Amino acid sequence: MYEPKEECIVDFWENGILKKLPVSSSNPNFIKAASQLRDSCSDKTICGKVLREDYNLLFARQYLPLAPAYESLYQKNGQLNSNYHTASVTGFYNSYGWESKFKGKIKDDHLGIELLFLTILIDKYLVLEDEACREEMRKEIRRFINQHILSWVSEWNEKMQTHSNTLSFKGIGTLILACSEDIFMLLDQKKSISFSIDNLKNQG
Repeated sequence: MYEPKEECIVDFWENGILKKLPVSSSNPNFIKAASQLRDSCSDKTICGKVLREDYNLLFARQYLPLAPAYESLYQKNGQLNSNYHTASVTGFYNSYGWESKFKGKIKDDHLGIELLFLTILIDKYLVLEDEACREEMRKEIRRFINQHILSWVSEWNEKMQTHSNTLSFKGIGTLILACSEDIFMLLDQKKSISFSIDNLKNQG
């Protein structure tokens, strides 16, 4: 949501946090993301400069950012309806009594806001002890991912791969897609009756 700051660049890229992912996956998108991130930011002397340039090119420039991270800017069922998508995700937040702390500054359908809300749903799921409640929350998380992340993030990631000048942002785009896919799969009780809670925590 923000231009990369120097401390972020040092912590995540120069210190290799994004190269040592805390979870593994057989998802081809995850494997691709891990490879992209391992090879990113190879020249530390210019890493910060090129990351900031890439951020502005992809997300922040006033006219035609190349990979804007708003759900409402991507088509669903062949239609583009920004008011519907924004209202729809806001309604999902409201149903849980949640309001983004960025309300009024960043629209509710920004990918960063949606991912923040997803982590909140996962946190709620992880502390539930009643199996019936867990099953309902599992369905809700999958419904949110299906309606508000997987419905457009693949198209967004294609723009990231096409227009990003750095492997860092290419890798982040692929990683977001891969983790969303993996969480959606992990919470499908039909396909995975048992799964690692630690794995879900790390994905979140």
